Amino acid sequence: MENFKQLGINKDIVKGLDELGIVKPTQIQAEVISVLLNGNTDLIGQAQTGTGKTAAFGLPLLHRINPKVDKVQGLILCPTRELGQQIAKQLFKFTKYSDKIFTESIYGGERIEKQISALRRPTHIIVATPGRLIDLVKRKAVDLTYVKTVILDEADEMLSMGFKTQLDEILNYVTGVENKWLFSATMPQDIMKMIKKHFSPSAHKIEVSGRNVVNKNIQHQFLICEDNEKLNILIQFLQSERDNRGLVFCKTKAAAQTLAKQLIAKNIPADAIHGDLKQIERDKVMRAFKNESLRVLVATDIAARGIDVDSLSYVVHYQLPDKEEYYTHRSGRTARAGKEGVSLALVNSKELKSIRYFQKALNIAFSQIRPRK
Repeated sequence: MENFKQLGINKDIVKGLDELGIVKPTQIQAEVISVLLNGNTDLIGQAQTGTGKTAAFGLPLLHRINPKVDKVQGLILCPTRELGQQIAKQLFKFTKYSDKIFTESIYGGERIEKQISALRRPTHIIVATPGRLIDLVKRKAVDLTYVKTVILDEADEMLSMGFKTQLDEILNYVTGVENKWLFSATMPQDIMKMIKKHFSPSAHKIEVSGRNVVNKNIQHQFLICEDNEKLNILIQFLQSERDNRGLVFCKTKAAAQTLAKQLIAKNIPADAIHGDLKQIERDKVMRAFKNESLRVLVATDIAARGIDVDSLSYVVHYQLPDKEEYYTHRSGRTARAGKEGVSLALVNSKELKSIRYFQKALNIAFSQIRPRK
């Protein structure tokens, strides 16, 4: 398939896509859209973040909405506020030249009264974090009776953030839906159990790039050093990257805060994002990073969920993650939308076995680089 029109996307939406520079479907878009426009179905899609999943499920969802019926007809569940806002914004842009379809993004950390009043406006699609959606349903501020399509985006992220019970509860609310679509970068056991419980046994399964769901445009590198050398090596690396921006990952909040302070002391425009930040503080840090007044964001795995910033040149694993799916998610923050990027792990000799494990489990090749003397 060369373009979206051939896939069956209507010409007014194609006009909106053209304006956004979205002309040739990615692999996940081509495979998913052709299935989802074909009729009602359950679908399981496995694809790394940054491969164009929002359009893959968003375009078929828009085709299913009747703009003349002022009811919530589509529900998208996602792990974080940032991702929810980003999905809602993209759906809005896709429909610039077509009938107006109204999407509302709802999430925790924001005054619930403000969201209740926003939901009184015509709303066809809700993008929600699971906890806040349940609060709004219990307050009768959201009616899910007319929902025909439910989408779980970054399902593995939602489960690892502890949303399993809420997702079960929501999927039990909407038993009459005609379509359930789930997207995930990895397929841990908990996801398989959820699929078995809530999805049709005949659900379509689409996996992009076979077993290897790590983006092909990422160069995976590791450098062996002692723990007390990591800071100087990181600073050398960041200086070599000049004005390029990227993410540096730590395993704990304390480590992320300390590292950010150490980088600032060396005149590197950095800040930390971690679970203790209030939403207003998180928004302020993210704004500074997006408008490029910050070059480096030091993050923990949980805090980085849903971060979507274009043109990140690198990801540095200052501390290696414990699980391969965390490595996949961390690395997937760079090399988005066809660009290239570097994923660099700073490891001590004991951690070398983790690199070998990730190499095998994720089917990727790491190259060793040497520290500059």
